[in-house]
Amino acid sequence: MAAKGCYVRLGVLDVGSNTVHLLVVDAEPGARPMPAADVAWDSPLLDELVDGELTEDGQRQLLHIVLEAHSKADELGVADFSAFATSALRDATNADDVLAFLAEEAGLQIAVLAGDDEARLTYLAARRWHGWASGRLLVVDIGGGSLELAVGPDEVPEAAASLPLGARRLTRDFLTAGDPPRTKDVAKLREHVSASVAERLRPFRAHPIDVATGTSKTLRSLARIAGAAPSSEGPFVRRALRAEDADNLVDKLANLSAKDRAKLPGVSARRAPQLLAGAVVAATTMSLLDVDELQICPWALREGIFLTRQDWIVAF
Repeated sequence: MAAKGCYVRLGVLDVGSNTVHLLVVDAEPGARPMPAADVAWDSPLLDELVDGELTEDGQRQLLHIVLEAHSKADELGVADFSAFATSALRDATNADDVLAFLAEEAGLQIAVLAGDDEARLTYLAARRWHGWASGRLLVVDIGGGSLELAVGPDEVPEAAASLPLGARRLTRDFLTAGDPPRTKDVAKLREHVSASVAERLRPFRAHPIDVATGTSKTLRSLARIAGAAPSSEGPFVRRALRAEDADNLVDKLANLSAKDRAKLPGVSARRAPQLLAGAVVAATTMSLLDVDELQICPWALREGIFLTRQDWIVAF
């Protein structure tokens, strides 16, 4: 086992639906991963998917980002670098061709995470953050392309699921006809999310939950609008999103244009258009799972990957 004080600099590139995100941490036995750098690029995924395929232009955009991220990791002295992709690339019908193109042009293998693995790794991060005192833990993660759910009393969830209910995906599929969106389109979105979540509920309601937690930028933004502390106050301030507030935010956001949503606290102009869809997913999921409150967890998928790699690379 590596001695305390000996650390490894790890880098992970997350090729997501909203952003391509490079996170670098210093990993040390018996310590939490310490952030060293955090760089993000707008992702071409979803916007450059046409008839289920990532376009050639989208592939070139992605290649440019991957090369820039890999170069940045080298500059930062990353000793162990890995890259992974989530739902948007996972669902592309030409995903194998895209991965082969990136491997040939960038010399980098990108692992495409299965949905259940995405949920499992996010759950691990949340479990480590909240600790064993949280008991039976339910984790809700709303990404750009998918919704992940996981539950259990240990570090490996008893049940995990990934549903194609990401905020950006749903905005593209249901809410493009108006700004603010049409009432009938919001109603269709609600119906779709409710039916999709209801199909997967059983394992997540099998036993009482001690703590329900939410990860992702979408849930952090919704909690901030509802009155949670700003990010400037640090990660250790308790933040939460109540079911009542999530319901109210659906109605509030449905009556605002994207430009006006961007004026709300904690909402960026880039994410403002998809925030209504995220609120619908949050409110519907909390209602169907009988969750009164989601504690906001600052750790999610990337931290789950770091923790897994730290356990095996540094400690052994």
